[in-house]
Amino acid sequence: MPNILACTDGSQYSHSVYDHAAWASRQMNSASIHVIHMLNPHHEKPATANYSGCIGLGARSALLNELVELEAAKAKIAKKRGQAILEDATTHLKQAGVAQVQADQWHGKLSDEISKYERDADLVVIGKRGNNADFEKGHLGSNLERVVRSCQHPVLVASRAFDKMNTFVLAYDGGSSAQKAVDYVANEPLLKGMHAYLLYVGSGNAKIEASLAASEAKLKAAGYEVTIEQRDGEPESIISDVVAQDHIDLLVMGAYGHSSIRQFIVGSTTTSMIRTVKIPVLLFR
Repeated sequence: MPNILACTDGSQYSHSVYDHAAWASRQMNSASIHVIHMLNPHHEKPATANYSGCIGLGARSALLNELVELEAAKAKIAKKRGQAILEDATTHLKQAGVAQVQADQWHGKLSDEISKYERDADLVVIGKRGNNADFEKGHLGSNLERVVRSCQHPVLVASRAFDKMNTFVLAYDGGSSAQKAVDYVANEPLLKGMHAYLLYVGSGNAKIEASLAASEAKLKAAGYEVTIEQRDGEPESIISDVVAQDHIDLLVMGAYGHSSIRQFIVGSTTTSMIRTVKIPVLLFR
């Protein structure tokens, strides 16, 4: 049975993560969902700084004991909060019709541990922003970029709120990650029933254009209605324009491109598109 890994931290994006995961479960023939919440000690401000330089020995010992008790209390609260988050996730997913839900809480940082938990997953779902992101400045979640780098499976980045998806645009540049996305879309059930747009930013490259035509044929053979969009310009602007003009519901792209969408996930077109578009993004490495 296919399995979806849904990452939650109880932030404003959490319910959207559950809704996107539930949608993916339905598309993937009732896939099971594994929800994980990480207890990350680095997000807590340490209460163990040395305040005792001029304090006598007895008072210093009492202070240190109180600090130890405070740390233990904070850890207990964080654990209970995590349990509440997972209970909420399970309830939400069950109400959305997901039959098999597993929820676990682990110690560590998601970006450091994700490779262990995604091994048995067919899809990873994560929110665009988390508890430590600055919403007003549009910053991405601190884990997102590193998680995408670490994942071998597709990563679905949830938008602020879930909305029904009928169309997707695949940003195609002829690179291996874009071709991997085409193969996945053609062979897997996740996007079945949606109208496909293949977007190539550029012109005059016969090799890429031949590959684009082959990708179009592959998607059509898999049952998709396909529209080709070929434009010149800056990839970020062109992708944003196509998303708006064609009323696109999902952006599909490689996390590491090949040509003008080439730069890395950090500081790249990919990162910029995740930050600026208001729709979910499906990423492939």
